[in-house]
Amino acid sequence: MIKAISKLGPGLLFAGAAIGVSHLVQSTRAGADFGFGLIWALVLVNLFKYPFFQYGPRYAIATGESLLDGYYKIGKFFLIAYFILNILTMFTIQTAVTIVTAGLASSLFGFTDNMVIWSLIITVSCYLILLVGKYNLLDRMIKIIILILAISTIISTGVASLNTSETYTFEQVFPTDAGLVFLVAFMGWMPAPLDISIWHSIWAIEKTKTHKITKKDSLFDFNVGYIATVFLGICFVSLGTLVMYNSGISFSSSGSVFAGQLIELYTSNLGDNLYLIISICAFTTMLSTTITTLDASPRTMSRATQLLTENSNKNYYFHWISILAIGTMLIFYFLLSEMGALVEIATVLSFITAPFYAILNYKLVTSKNMPDQHKPSKLLRILSVAGILFLSFFALGYILSRFI
Repeated sequence: MIKAISKLGPGLLFAGAAIGVSHLVQSTRAGADFGFGLIWALVLVNLFKYPFFQYGPRYAIATGESLLDGYYKIGKFFLIAYFILNILTMFTIQTAVTIVTAGLASSLFGFTDNMVIWSLIITVSCYLILLVGKYNLLDRMIKIIILILAISTIISTGVASLNTSETYTFEQVFPTDAGLVFLVAFMGWMPAPLDISIWHSIWAIEKTKTHKITKKDSLFDFNVGYIATVFLGICFVSLGTLVMYNSGISFSSSGSVFAGQLIELYTSNLGDNLYLIISICAFTTMLSTTITTLDASPRTMSRATQLLTENSNKNYYFHWISILAIGTMLIFYFLLSEMGALVEIATVLSFITAPFYAILNYKLVTSKNMPDQHKPSKLLRILSVAGILFLSFFALGYILSRFI
């Protein structure tokens, strides 16, 4: 049992990165606005995205290479495209998740309600943890964070279900008008943007440096993390439904204000005695995302830089994590008022590039570079084709809903 747990890691890091804004913010809002009516969307999008996320660790274990190495072999253009897209989004995504974490930290610890100060504290703390402890410390920390997150979320959901006197229907709905825009956003970020599959492939390679990992071990690790994201997604939709549905509360678009509203609404409905559990649940949700995104983007940019420059300099990780940390803090200081526009740009890019990553990942795991015994099954290939069509449809739907 202990040996099996020790081999877990990349899958839990994936869960830590995925269980963030998509769960705490969007899943809660899905429950608040539509009750249990969007459970179908949550289940469906996780099903269709499953193969493309799974291909990250599958390809890494089979070839000893990251997906970025595979993209480079398909064509240098694809790696350059990823490099540019990541530059355009990584600072905004890091700032967005950190500001929500800062709002929750302020509610939980007090000290100051200045979001810039809290954001700087969190960014510097995560930066130092990653530089000092590197992957091994992150690997150990995330297991504790995910455990606390799961326990506190389950307790909150259980108490909410016991305390409610309302009768809820599980009738599924398909939103229209403004609700359709939310649906596309909800499905696009659930459980995470597809480029996180690249992060997973790099974490899987890091894990093999300290543990002997087989294909079976890697896929088990991935499935544990993926099932956790789906389960906790349903929990957050349930919390939104049980606590907020028909409450008449209007949520702020500001991440920091939303964090305070969220905790206040939970405690007002579930009782002040659960304030600490609810705060810990929300804070660990966003802390896991903040620290894993601060680690992952520099890792991918470091490897992309090595490939594009044909230079194996190991200091690129330090350079990129420093650039990301400094860039994030500069956005806090100078561009915080423009966060809405920056997040929208990152969201658009994530939606319209999802089919791009899906096709690339599928092409890699079915290519001649992939050993036959590691190639996906016929069923997984069928699901992949269906997923590509599904993601393409919703990417097009998002563009049409926003710009036409």
